[in-house]
Amino acid sequence: MLTPMIILAILITPLAIAFAYASYRSQPLEVRRPACYGMGLAFAFFAIGHFVQTEGMVAMLPAWVPWRLQLVYLTGVLELLIAIGFFLPDYRELAAKLAIAVLILFFPANVYAALHGVGLGGHQWGPVYLLIRAPLQIVLIFWAYVLCLGGRFSLLQRSS
Repeated sequence: MLTPMIILAILITPLAIAFAYASYRSQPLEVRRPACYGMGLAFAFFAIGHFVQTEGMVAMLPAWVPWRLQLVYLTGVLELLIAIGFFLPDYRELAAKLAIAVLILFFPANVYAALHGVGLGGHQWGPVYLLIRAPLQIVLIFWAYVLCLGGRFSLLQRSS
């Protein structure tokens, strides 16, 4: 269960540093940038997992999924691009939208891994792991939606 704690620490650290800095300088806290940095670091962590724990990631997918190894690498690249987007002001909004989509679309792989006891990042705990993973997914989606997008979401146009 260490992985969810690492993810939360990665997510929160830039915001905590910004809060400490703003308090020290007696300035208002600007939340969006450090919140996006936290998501960027979290997605970089996710992407690294695809390249370091490749076989474990492949095992998280059902056998009927074609090109599982290539899919793991491709999704790792996608998560790395999302991570980079969170650090670039012009791409933060797109990165947040893609992050939300990825978190929703990839969740079935976590369900499959938990139900089949795939031993990666807590999934070996079986279905009980979903009691931690599902709320973590909700936190990540909430973080991207509220803190990075400011509660706005439109696929057709950029928000100001």
